[in-house]
Amino acid sequence: MVRITRREALAGIAAAAAASFGKNALGQAQPTVVRAFAGQHQPKPLPFDATKLVGISEKLIRSHHENNYTGAVKALNVVEQHLVELGSIKDMPAYLYGDLKREELIRTGSVVLHEKYFANLGGNGKADGTALKLIELWFRDYGAWEAEFKRTGNALGGGSGWVILAYNLHTRELHNYWAADHAHNAPFSVPLLVMDMYEHAYHIDYGAAAAKYIDAFMQNVNWDEVNRRAEAAQKIAV
Repeated sequence: MVRITRREALAGIAAAAAASFGKNALGQAQPTVVRAFAGQHQPKPLPFDATKLVGISEKLIRSHHENNYTGAVKALNVVEQHLVELGSIKDMPAYLYGDLKREELIRTGSVVLHEKYFANLGGNGKADGTALKLIELWFRDYGAWEAEFKRTGNALGGGSGWVILAYNLHTRELHNYWAADHAHNAPFSVPLLVMDMYEHAYHIDYGAAAAKYIDAFMQNVNWDEVNRRAEAAQKIAV
């Protein structure tokens, strides 16, 4: 097998992109679309009024949404487009393709978790309904669960990652999971409540005081959304 360098591989992207175009019934050039690599993701708007959160500023939320989240959406689109381009190159080294597959996983995780994060904000922070019943079943009471959720968040303070309250479709258990980055997730777990612990989620308002951000986050949880996720997860548990 002929081995090619990184530079040669990247130089072949343009040629591969050109080769990905076919012809329609009228003989006109058109792209051959692979849906898995379409790169057409669009950022979702904030589902709440950014001026009305308690203890989290509009400036912070808009920066987080417009720069970090929207940036992740754009990056995922670029990664998907490069996957189809590089995949068309003959004798593409696996290590080069693997770099992009790793980025695909990370960018996808960032997009999904950010969308879950923003969607579970904008509420009054008062737990009730299905989610509260699950919490009481698995953590004895809300206070015990909240303490563990916050403790997990503080363990990530000053670094990066997520705290994810998740219902596991396989074990049918509820846990607070620690995630060091966008690619960590317990198999078969469905996120019910997601808290971003990357510094970009709180630094504008709180600097290094991650614990104060966590307290503010809890005051803004949209438990109606958490309940909706919990009810949906229980219906599809295997």
